[in-house]
Amino acid sequence: MTRYQAGDFAAATRLIELISPRLYRFFLAQYASRPMADDLLQETWLRIHRVRHTYRPAEPVLPWFYAIARHVRVDHFRKVSRLAAREQGLESLNQLAAASPRSDAFVEILAALPESQREVLQMLKVAGMSLEEVARATSSTVGSVKQKVHRAYKKLRERMGSRSAAGKGGERPT
Repeated sequence: MTRYQAGDFAAATRLIELISPRLYRFFLAQYASRPMADDLLQETWLRIHRVRHTYRPAEPVLPWFYAIARHVRVDHFRKVSRLAAREQGLESLNQLAAASPRSDAFVEILAALPESQREVLQMLKVAGMSLEEVARATSSTVGSVKQKVHRAYKKLRERMGSRSAAGKGGERPT
């Protein structure tokens, strides 16, 4: 990253080769649409290029990349939400959300989690980031990250338990 900041575009190419698959999986886990993940990845690299001077070489680079990717995703969500609110009624949006196909069981299970828990879980387990890196990327504390992950695991266990009970035909005790 330091070489990229200094203008070495071979270093930029190597960074793109190394980091793009991780960022792509990050976006793909959020959206079942590959074209959307492609667009967000491209927008992330454009933004990284524009703000590369803000990276501090003493800091880990992966949380810096994920923080930018997270902001790109949030900006995109806000933009789409504003456009959709102007163009469609809320009933149409609910129907679209209910009809959108889930291509992966993992994405479907994670969809039950709140956005903040899903995001932290993906960074930790899919991207392989450390607690400290996730905390840096999400602008929160390590304790907050641990709490979100704990709550996500609890919710996933409950969801998976109810699925297996439903699959056996039995009722789960409440």
